[in-house]
Amino acid sequence: MIPVRAYFNLLTDYLRPLRPRVVLLSVVLFGTIGLQLLNPQLIKRFIDGALEGRGASALIPLAVTFMLVAVAQQGLAIWSTYLAEDIGWTATNRLRANLTDHVIRLDMGFHKGHSSGELIERIDGDVTALSNFFSAMMIKVVGNGALVVGVLVMLWLESWIVGLSVTVFTVLALGAMTGLHRMAVPRWKAVRASAAEAFGFVGEVVEGTEDITANGAGPYMEERFNEILRRWLPQTIRGWMGWAWMWSTTIVLYGLSTSIVFILGSWLFGIGTLTIGSVYLVFHYVEMTRHPMEQIRAQMEDLQKAGAAIDRVDELMETRTRLKAEGDQAINGGALRVEFDDVTFSYADEDGAEIVLHDVNFDIAPGRVVGLLGRTGSGKSTIARLITRLYEPQTGTVRLGGVATGDARVADFRKRVGMVTQDVQLFRASVRDNLTFFNDEIPEDRILDAIHRLELDPWLASLPDGLDTLLESGSGGLSAGQAQLLAFTRIFLEDPGVVVLDEASSRLDPATEALIERAVDHLLEARTGIVIAHRLGTVTRADDILILDNGRVVEFGERSALAADPDSRFSDLLATGMEEVLA
Repeated sequence: MIPVRAYFNLLTDYLRPLRPRVVLLSVVLFGTIGLQLLNPQLIKRFIDGALEGRGASALIPLAVTFMLVAVAQQGLAIWSTYLAEDIGWTATNRLRANLTDHVIRLDMGFHKGHSSGELIERIDGDVTALSNFFSAMMIKVVGNGALVVGVLVMLWLESWIVGLSVTVFTVLALGAMTGLHRMAVPRWKAVRASAAEAFGFVGEVVEGTEDITANGAGPYMEERFNEILRRWLPQTIRGWMGWAWMWSTTIVLYGLSTSIVFILGSWLFGIGTLTIGSVYLVFHYVEMTRHPMEQIRAQMEDLQKAGAAIDRVDELMETRTRLKAEGDQAINGGALRVEFDDVTFSYADEDGAEIVLHDVNFDIAPGRVVGLLGRTGSGKSTIARLITRLYEPQTGTVRLGGVATGDARVADFRKRVGMVTQDVQLFRASVRDNLTFFNDEIPEDRILDAIHRLELDPWLASLPDGLDTLLESGSGGLSAGQAQLLAFTRIFLEDPGVVVLDEASSRLDPATEALIERAVDHLLEARTGIVIAHRLGTVTRADDILILDNGRVVEFGERSALAADPDSRFSDLLATGMEEVLA
């Protein structure tokens, strides 16, 4: 069960910036309620006046006033609905933005454990379940609740017997619906979780379409998806059963309320307490509670879904990154010193988790290019992830330019460190937007200058529309080499002090390799470089060599000196053939 406080906190947090619109909505809403309560009084006077034999001069003004009030009430109702929807979508869009920002700031360990489809469903799907909660809260809960209270007050004024009877009945009815709501929330939470699992699986399948199709794995993926759906269906049925119970309860309660009104109205008219007009007024007011109760019941359904969504949104917002809080130290410009001081790291915090790096120590001087070598699984990519602060070490410190990565301002840090991997992420947008990550503040002259300095003018000329060439997501219609060239330009535009290349030229064809090798040389000029390599040709530009074995530094020194030392591991790699030894 989600406590009322959770609903209230969410409403106040996201409606506070919209206070003027909320105040206007409240005024319009209560104006609508006032007119709804007024019109039955006009009908009562009309009926009693007609039965008493009053002339048209007395009845026509009542009829005209009734019509004007009805038109005004409908106009205010339309206005209040518009305001509620506007407030609801504005608030939920802000919640989506906050959730997205929070998720982006979480460490890579979180992202490795959650598929993109699952996160999309949690950020968009769960928040969409809240949108009606936001937009309808004032109309269907506050507004209809106020209308029910207003009706009860008018009934008490008309007859305390009727007022007391209908009040007791209404309290019992709301209590019954609240109890059903409390029972249904956990069921809708399970439904939302299954939906996230299903969308997460779909996202994985879409991303792996090429491999799945090439290996004939389609039937197996379909069977797995069917298993997810088979778990999802009964949970959805159980969730909707909560709705069915509430709907049935509403129908029964309406029948009982109608019976109570007819019995009381007949008795009170018989003893002369109420006139015919008053009997109609009582019946009309009680009938008016049917719609608000239906709306409240319907909103209870949305509250079931919203309750589950709020729980999952809170759970996501309370997920804490393993990265330390942002520091306030600035990182200097120019090439940066890279230091690892007794760094130990594993990809899980649990005791007994496999250690990937063991007490790693090294110091890379500013402007030096280091070739990082080691077998698969030795920790090379982990070193790169720690330098780029995708993860935080369990013990020890990583420093850039003398500043611990956790103590630096995030904005400074991201601009001072650049990384290019074998797989370049492209977006469905123009080359310009892919180069600038949609930053419109970067002028075209600066982009063209970066391309020229990297000697990539032929690459740009090969694109059909230059910087305005539209790319698709994924491969984007570019060759692997062209995608790498785009990634180099991205990094060059940021002008970082440290560049990490994770075997960035391993997938290039020979014709493109010469072009990209020159681009790499320009990219590493006056910058500290860490080049993760598997081929001899890749490390020829390195000033120093760092060799890892089972997460430990086993050799670190100047490349030329290590190559000349017959007892060094690097010398052995050169003699044996690095590709075979490091495979």
